[in-house]
Amino acid sequence: MRILGINALFHDPAAALVVDGRTVAAAEEERFSRRKHGKRPVPFSAWELPEKAAAWCLEQAGLRPEDLDAVAYSFDPALARPAASMGLDDPWDHLRLTYAREAPGFLRTALPGLDSDAVRFVPHHMAHAASGALAAPGADTSSVLVLDGRGETTSHLAARRVGDRLEPLHGQELPHSLGLVYEELTEHLGFLRSSDEYKVMALAAYGTPRMLDELRRFVYATGDGGFHATGVPWAELCPPLRPGEAWSQPHADLAASAQACLEETLLDLVRWLHARTHDRVLTLAGGVALNCVANSRIAREGPFDRVWVQPAAGDAGTALGGALHLCAQGGERPEPMAGADLGRRWSDAELEAWLKTAAVPYERPADVAETVAEALADDAIVAWFQGRSEYGPRALGHRSLLAHPGRSGNLERLNDVKGREQFRPVAPMVRAERAAEIFDGPLPSPYMLFVHEVAPEWRDRIPAVVHVDGTARIQTVDSADEPLVARLLSAFERRTGLPVVVNTSLNTSGRPMVDDPRDALECFGSAPVDLLAIGPFVIRRGAFFAGGRPDTAAPEGA
Repeated sequence: MRILGINALFHDPAAALVVDGRTVAAAEEERFSRRKHGKRPVPFSAWELPEKAAAWCLEQAGLRPEDLDAVAYSFDPALARPAASMGLDDPWDHLRLTYAREAPGFLRTALPGLDSDAVRFVPHHMAHAASGALAAPGADTSSVLVLDGRGETTSHLAARRVGDRLEPLHGQELPHSLGLVYEELTEHLGFLRSSDEYKVMALAAYGTPRMLDELRRFVYATGDGGFHATGVPWAELCPPLRPGEAWSQPHADLAASAQACLEETLLDLVRWLHARTHDRVLTLAGGVALNCVANSRIAREGPFDRVWVQPAAGDAGTALGGALHLCAQGGERPEPMAGADLGRRWSDAELEAWLKTAAVPYERPADVAETVAEALADDAIVAWFQGRSEYGPRALGHRSLLAHPGRSGNLERLNDVKGREQFRPVAPMVRAERAAEIFDGPLPSPYMLFVHEVAPEWRDRIPAVVHVDGTARIQTVDSADEPLVARLLSAFERRTGLPVVVNTSLNTSGRPMVDDPRDALECFGSAPVDLLAIGPFVIRRGAFFAGGRPDTAAPEGA
C-alpha cells in the first residue's frame, strides 16, 4: 500500500509517505515555506495544507497523487464537538471544523489527480499514538501515552499496542489539558504560545518550585487514568511578562513549579498505565513528549524498563502516525523508524552546482570530517549541512551548528549567533560508546529527547554544554547509523581530548531550521559563522566575503 499522511489542522503542517509498511519520506512544511511552524495555530489558517511537503514526498518515491491507495488526515471532524460545549474559549473553532470536513476537496485541489474518496480521517490522538507505538523499534507489545494541547474532544490518550493493533485504554476529556496549561504559562511568561514552550522548560532550571503546592490545587492526576488541568490563576502567582521583557526570579520559580507539577502528574499517569498493561516498553508522543526533562524523570522513576519518544512528537508526527495507522489497518506490518533523517538531500554534484551558481569560493578537502574537526579545535563555529534533513524539531547532525564544548563562552557566543535568549542551553553530541562515562541518563539517546546528569569531573571540561542545573540534553551517535558524524567526533577528540561537540540547530531566531542549500548559504552569509561544511565541500568566511573566484574547487589550504 502507498499511503500519504497529512497533518494540517492546528500547527506544524507536515506530510509523510509510507510504502509497503516502510517510511519513505517525511517533512514539515516550514522547511519549504520558511515560515516557522508552517503557520499559526488559529482557525483561520486551518485550511492551509502542507502542499510542498506532500508534493516532495510523492516525488521522492516517484509517485503521482493518483497512485496513492489512501491519504491519512490526522483529525476526524465527526468526533468533534463545539468548543463551548467542551469548556474552551475559542469562538471561531467552528471554522476549523468546517475546514476539516472539507479537507478531501482541499487535498484534491492541492494534489491534482488525487481521488478525494481516498482521504481517510484518523483520530488525532490515534495518529499520535501510532507515530509512537508503530514506529518504535522493539515495541510489538508496548504501552503508549499521548499528551498534547487538544484533539477532537480530548487532550490525552493512554493505549496499548498488541501486534499491529492499538487498544485505547483512557482519554482525558477537554477542557482538562496539560498541554494547554503549559501553553498558558508560556504566554504568561511573555513567550509565543504554541511555539516557545521549550523556553519555559529551559527557564525552569533557574528557579525553585516554591509554588508547587498552589499549582497542585489545579493540576493533578485523578487516579483513574486521567487528570485535572485547568483554571490556574497565573496572575495571582506571578505578574505576567510582555514579549521581550526581562524575566525575574519569581518568573523562573513559577516555571520551575509548573515543570515539577507536570512531571508529578505524568509519573502518576505512567504508573496507572503500567498497572494495567505490565508492559516493559513505553512509547511517548504528543507535544508534551518534547519535554525532555519530564521524559527523563519518567525513564528514571517510572515503572517501565524502556522509554522511546517519537522524534517528531508534536503535531508534525501525526502525518507519519496517520499513515502508519492506515497501513496497519490495511493488513501490512509497519516497519520501525530507522532514523529521523527522512527529509531532503542533495548529491555531491548537485551541491557543487549550487555553489557554482551562488558564485562562492569553496574547497573540497580530502576528508570534510577532519577539516571540520580542525576548525572546531581552533574554536571556529561551523555550519554543518549533511545528508537528509531531520523530521522533527531537533538538529541531529544533519542541519547543525557545531562548536567547541570546552570553551565556556561558546554558549553565549552561539546564543548571540542565533539571536536567542541567553538562558537557553545548547546540546552535546557524543559517540555512543563514550556516553556512559560522561552522562548519566537513558542510553542510547539518539534523538535528543532526554536530559542527562553530567558527571562532576566532566562539568569543567565541557562547560558550554552543561545547563545551570548540571544537566545536558545529549545526542548519542552510533557509527553504524551516522558514520560521518562519528568520524568527526573521533577526529575532534584526537585533537582536544574531548569526545563531545556542541550541537544546536542550524537556524537563527524565528526561522525554521535550514533545509536546502540556498537556506544554508543565506544563513552562513547573514550570521557570524566561520565555516560552512556542505556535503564534501567547505566554505570559509574570509574567502566568502573576499569575493574569490568560484570557477573551480580550490584544494584545501589554497
